[in-house]
Amino acid sequence: MMLEVNNLRFAYTNHEVLAGVSFKATAGECLCLLGENGAGKTTLFRCLLGLLRGFTGEICINGIRSQKLSIRETAKTIAYIPQAHAPAFNYSVFDTVLMGTNPQIESYRSPGIAEYETALNALKLLKVDHLSDRGYAQISGGERQLVLIARALAQQSRVLVMDEPTANLDYGNQIRVMRQVKLLAQQGYLVVLSTHNPEHALTYADNVLVLKQGKVLTHGHPASVLTPEVIQQIYGVSVELFTLPSATGCIPTFCPCPK
Repeated sequence: MMLEVNNLRFAYTNHEVLAGVSFKATAGECLCLLGENGAGKTTLFRCLLGLLRGFTGEICINGIRSQKLSIRETAKTIAYIPQAHAPAFNYSVFDTVLMGTNPQIESYRSPGIAEYETALNALKLLKVDHLSDRGYAQISGGERQLVLIARALAQQSRVLVMDEPTANLDYGNQIRVMRQVKLLAQQGYLVVLSTHNPEHALTYADNVLVLKQGKVLTHGHPASVLTPEVIQQIYGVSVELFTLPSATGCIPTFCPCPK
């Protein structure tokens, strides 16, 4: 699986939000997007998902331009995991994940044995199958986020687009979700996620794409591109980079500089 974006531009009326964004990402990779609010991350995601069609440049998936893909074909290729959210209806966890199989079902057909197995396998992979009969509105925020990822896996798409998957989660659930994200990349999925936590990128990402005012500020391995100078450019704060020892090696982390 290969995702290639070439000179992507998009504007809302006369306001250009993406100004020539280019990058490549491949299967088995976790690509982390960083950038201040308004940098263009959400617009980039909407273009990747086919929700915005009025862009110029190219988005190619395995060499096929995204504009040539139908909505169903796009859904079979790219799955979207939104930020944790409160559901409108209290569907069971299992039914919520089963909805992800919709792109694989022919029109006017109900889910069958194959779709039920797909949903159950996705729940097992994320280790939340014990929640199958619980109401989606009655589980914790971290559990909901894992269920949303399971729903995306049930879609059987090999590209996973995640919009701040750890937003509003406590520290423990942030770590649990990010560990699962990293594991999915290691299993061959291409994961593209946005975050406002540079330490998540340092710890879990294979590559980082930093956006500023709709342009690529830098792109590459986290250890190479996430410098204190880049953090200063993105967020306007001074930090120092430290490497802390741990049981599994060394963990890089940022620490704000005293005023």
